[in-house]
Amino acid sequence: MKMNYFVVGTNDMDAAKSFYNALFDRSGLQCLSPSDRMTYWVGEEFAFAAAIPFNKKSATIGNGMMVGFNVGNADEVIRMHALAIDLGGTCEGKPGQRGPRFSAYVRDLDGNKLCFSD
Repeated sequence: MKMNYFVVGTNDMDAAKSFYNALFDRSGLQCLSPSDRMTYWVGEEFAFAAAIPFNKKSATIGNGMMVGFNVGNADEVIRMHALAIDLGGTCEGKPGQRGPRFSAYVRDLDGNKLCFSD
């Protein structure tokens, strides 16, 4: 089984697009905006999206919800964590060894929790 896609909510699509376009700049992902309320970043067997909630209520973070990105190696974990902070994200865990993985944690501009790991 494979995960089909992952969506995080946003209250400001322009800010979300700027954040994720810069964060995914070296990933080779294609950015697609099929509507004003949803933007996808897609690649081979990968789909991630930011969306303004369909029910038109404010997007809120999910307590305990997190999306993890395997970025390949420790150097890339460090780079992505620093980049996310530079883009206005907040640190939720500095880069370091955690169990079998080297990982780091941030929150995006809407408070969604992201993990970068090797």
